[in-house]
Amino acid sequence: MEYRRLGRTDLQVSSLCLGSMTWGEQNSETEAYQQLDYALDHGINFIDTAELYAIPPRAETYGATERIIGNWLQQRHHRDRVILASKVAGPGEWIPHIRNGEARLDTRNIRRAVEGSLQRLQCDYLDLYQVHWPDRKTNFFGQLGYQHDPKDRPTPIVETLSVLGDLVKEGKVRHVAISNETPWGVMKYLNLTECLGLPRIASIQNPYSLLNRSFEIGLAEIAIREQVGLLAYSPLAFGVLSGKYLNQQQPSGARLTRWPDYNRYSTPQAQQATADYVALAQAHGVDPAQMALAYVTSRPFVTSNIIGATTMAQLASNIDSCQLQLSDELLARIEQIHQQHPNPSP
Repeated sequence: MEYRRLGRTDLQVSSLCLGSMTWGEQNSETEAYQQLDYALDHGINFIDTAELYAIPPRAETYGATERIIGNWLQQRHHRDRVILASKVAGPGEWIPHIRNGEARLDTRNIRRAVEGSLQRLQCDYLDLYQVHWPDRKTNFFGQLGYQHDPKDRPTPIVETLSVLGDLVKEGKVRHVAISNETPWGVMKYLNLTECLGLPRIASIQNPYSLLNRSFEIGLAEIAIREQVGLLAYSPLAFGVLSGKYLNQQQPSGARLTRWPDYNRYSTPQAQQATADYVALAQAHGVDPAQMALAYVTSRPFVTSNIIGATTMAQLASNIDSCQLQLSDELLARIEQIHQQHPNPSP
């Protein structure tokens, strides 16, 4: 396992990060423990979660994932062996169960969120605390273009970063970060750090996969030059890039079988691109999912690639992807397919 510096912090995180959003919904607590034990034994020291989880978000499972991780940490006594990241939810009409539908990125909400996460995780501190999505109306969660809303009244980023800074001073959070952000948002956070001495964001967690390389357009240069590396989520595009949904297959228990409305990576354009990537992998004698993961992990702006699994076989295969070196020929063919099908699932 390779380890990489998280931003400008002193933390060295594994190039693969264990995602957790299925725990408490698709995976039981026992299964989550098995995944955590296996990942730790195979060199992964980075765990990512959120108050929002399990997914899909609903009142009955709110915070379930954090509680499972907290129980595991207490039983295994592994807190000093892992770098633990969580997130505070932003506003959204689709999460009325979070703080009575009034979740914002203001002082009151962030403090309530972090206290709840620490209690569920049974920890005194988080290594990384991330803003899950912006408070303002902008293009994220599959929205490609920005449409300005002059009536939007978001919580100022300076307030968000200021309270995060207070949490750092209090020892509840070691480092802070953002997620689902735009180039403007990243530079705004960095500018506030330079001007006001507030904590510097260590990373940005955005979607990135063979079906969605939009991060490269405006954010990759920032990630490298400003040392705000990408924590890439959905690197397998909800599992689509494994090829298991091709030809209208619906594997029993799979995420898109259970929740077909999650169709971001299932458009006709995405299906064609997926078929081409799967065929390419098979022609080169490599596993399609491992090829897709290895591509993401190898990008110079990626700090860690967030993998998730619902079975131990999937997890083992995903972790083994870190051993796969993509040939120049294979990389060139990936670029050809990308030119033919650019970002079908932004």
